[in-house]
Amino acid sequence: MGKKMLTHEEQHKLLDLLKSASEQRPVEEILSEFFSNANVRLFNICYSLSLLLQDKRQLSSSERLVAFAILHQSYSSQKPSANPFISFLVNAACDDKAEKFERAFIIHLLGSGSSNNSKEIVKLSAADYVKSFDASSHAFPQREQLQQQYCDKVHPELYTSTFKIAAIRNVLSDPDVPLGCDANSPEFDLQPGGKPKLGSGDRDEAVNGLLANISVGGLSPCLIRPIPPRFPVDERELVWLNPDNNHELQWDHGMCADTSRGVAVRDLIAKALKGPLAPPQQEQVLVELANDPKLVYHCGLTPRKLPELVENNPIIAVEVLTKLINSPEIADYFTVLVNMDMSLHSMEVVNRLTTAVELPKEFVRMYITNCISSCENIKDKYMQNRLVRLVCVFLQSLIRNRIIDVKDLFIEVQAFCIEFSRIREAAGLFRLLKSIESSSSS
Repeated sequence: MGKKMLTHEEQHKLLDLLKSASEQRPVEEILSEFFSNANVRLFNICYSLSLLLQDKRQLSSSERLVAFAILHQSYSSQKPSANPFISFLVNAACDDKAEKFERAFIIHLLGSGSSNNSKEIVKLSAADYVKSFDASSHAFPQREQLQQQYCDKVHPELYTSTFKIAAIRNVLSDPDVPLGCDANSPEFDLQPGGKPKLGSGDRDEAVNGLLANISVGGLSPCLIRPIPPRFPVDERELVWLNPDNNHELQWDHGMCADTSRGVAVRDLIAKALKGPLAPPQQEQVLVELANDPKLVYHCGLTPRKLPELVENNPIIAVEVLTKLINSPEIADYFTVLVNMDMSLHSMEVVNRLTTAVELPKEFVRMYITNCISSCENIKDKYMQNRLVRLVCVFLQSLIRNRIIDVKDLFIEVQAFCIEFSRIREAAGLFRLLKSIESSSSS
């Protein structure tokens, strides 16, 4: 069996609803009560009802009509072909062995969307409908006609697997009870002192038991499949398949270690971001970083805070960046350094870095381009002349120390020197470029 379709609470509510069909309640009122529960699981309940309806003796005539009405109205807001039980309803309407009032009732339900007379049917109680039914006034269309009208098209018979054919249904007829037997006949009433006859018993109890044990799949034969053979294992794979888990414990000698130095450096770096440190404080940071380079990862500095450290304490900034040169985040620090406002301190930091570590050529080239662009865009003539002198001295230092190859930036630097040729340092840089050009050509 598979998973049960209904909970214990759903079983009792559904049974009580079906029993109310014998209380002269209009079908419309019963449907309204059913759909008043917003959490109702329509498919589970409709599937359970369809299984009960397959055996014509499980439910009384009134209960069967109410069950068919639930099957139809649960999906009445959609087109008929979207109802997962439309084929079941069409087959029931064309079942020659079924009661004619039942077939007519289903046909009325299927046509309720277009016929006012069909809508009036649900305003009657199920019992009143059965009593007032006149078979002579009803015509029963062919199955193909109903399928074309409500199923969009006639579907060919679907393939059914051998296992599904061999499965035992969830509802079985009692072979000892004749098909035409009326389950409500007084013949089956238990007489005092007599033995119960076949077919007698509490039908409500039987229906309740079926609802409690109904599952989607029924009882199918087990598909027995032999366990596939294991692929041969190579001897070299045994170590991987059966790893040795005898790990040796390693003592962490850093546990309970003195972390006061790290706290001191972190506090001093926090002060260095706000203003220049006193010489003894600056010396303390440099000594601590030299003794333990890993402190740089715990000092609280981030790429976003680097410009503040460069402007207030360039020497500490150089030391920190030197220790971070192999860090995965060094590219972020270089990006911030290139894009920050050009100043004497930023050029001092870059100049010191070029002599301390090997900087990426792309970073140096971008920094020089940014310096030249800053000089060209500044409006204040005094500040412009001051920055041009700083840039020229900075570039001469890089060229003489062979940090950069002049050929990579020759045209850009030469244009810079010509634009600011009035400034002595720019003229000196231009002469340096020409001397390098003439020596390389000769």
